Amino acid sequence: MSDVKDIEDLIARVALQDRAAFSDLYSRTSAKLFGVVLRVSNNRAEAEDVLQDAFVKVWRNAGKYQANGFSPMTWLITIARNTAIDAKRRKGRSPNDGDAILDQMADPTPGPEAQTIAASDRAQLGACLDELEQARAEAVTRAYLHGDSYAELADHFDVPLNTMRTWLRRSLLKLKDCLTR
Repeated sequence: MSDVKDIEDLIARVALQDRAAFSDLYSRTSAKLFGVVLRVSNNRAEAEDVLQDAFVKVWRNAGKYQANGFSPMTWLITIARNTAIDAKRRKGRSPNDGDAILDQMADPTPGPEAQTIAASDRAQLGACLDELEQARAEAVTRAYLHGDSYAELADHFDVPLNTMRTWLRRSLLKLKDCLTR
């Protein structure tokens, strides 16, 4: 059974409130999702809280997942990334004094497991990003790794908001094709 099929099966079982499946899903995916969340939040303590919130959303919304040929990790990563972006927006861009102290105390480096997973994916993703036009690759990076909003990206690249949405949608389709080769 493929890894994709295994994760799809676990999500289906989580939709039925299967705690053992949820635990297995967490153990298989949490390191990668933590890397995604940490990249957006840039704060280890916040990333841990956001990851917990993301898995609560997975528990509550597993019934909405549809196995449609796309990777179930894409669905999980989207939930984690959006949860991290929401938390970042709630907090605001400038940390208060207490957060600044916590940021200095927190170890910003991911653990060995997260580093290994990130290294294996980084080379393939980097090669696929190199196939995009430079502005499109930068827009994708800023949107999905740094959490910039569509409006922020449209302002930065001096294009209309709908043009930015089109850039990102088409770029993601090209990346998907590249990553599945």
